[in-house]
Amino acid sequence: MNEHVKSDGTVGKAMDVLDSVAAFGRPVRFSELLANSTHPKATLYRFLQTLTHQRLLTYAPETQTYHLGLRLVQLAHTAWGQSSLAPLAAPTMEALAAQTGETVHLAQIDNGQVIFIDKRRSDPLFETLAQPGRVAPAFCTGVGKAILAFLSEDRRTRALRQQAFLSYTPNTHTSVETLLPELREIAADGVAFDREEHEQGVISIAAPIHGRAGSVIGALSIASSTNRNSLSNLSALRPALLAACAQIGAAAQDWQFPAHP
Repeated sequence: MNEHVKSDGTVGKAMDVLDSVAAFGRPVRFSELLANSTHPKATLYRFLQTLTHQRLLTYAPETQTYHLGLRLVQLAHTAWGQSSLAPLAAPTMEALAAQTGETVHLAQIDNGQVIFIDKRRSDPLFETLAQPGRVAPAFCTGVGKAILAFLSEDRRTRALRQQAFLSYTPNTHTSVETLLPELREIAADGVAFDREEHEQGVISIAAPIHGRAGSVIGALSIASSTNRNSLSNLSALRPALLAACAQIGAAAQDWQFPAHP
């Protein structure tokens, strides 16, 4: 039931190439990209040349490798300020992390996936897969389920069609049929829980952030390790979490955020 959204035309294909370079997580040679590409050799080379000319990629002649260009850093910085909740949420996240002594995540949704926008860690020994800029499935994360439960029916239907329902742990939902009843519970209760569904040993409590006219514009979570906490312990942090979400939502009332599908 996974619906991939692809851009059409040359721009979409060029973005696919950019995504391929990014997926390696390191400088990558042309031969490596070609081995994983659906494009003919000449087409792939042309896209790489164009992306390099536009400074979206950088080519290192000494190693004959491509890596992401600094123009992307400029664009990301602008997007962080214009299209994300991060600047408004930062003080509240700092306070919540200090108050709870746990890790706090901020996320928004785009094309059915959650993008982690910001993070605050209170314990340097506890780390999660969620990092700013990282994309994760909505169906098996606390922030993702908190957002899905409060989307309009049309937006939720589109987002659910974009879920792969892969099994990350024994607790992961593997179908929309098992997820929907939980989303109804979350909508009634106001908070969502990640019960080691995306990452073994990591649990969280999450809540939506509502903007103008009650629309959901993101979510905040408090994450912890099963070695030090239980879901019952996290439940006790519900008032602090909801207060933080309300504070961020109030600060965002006068900011017109893009409506992500």
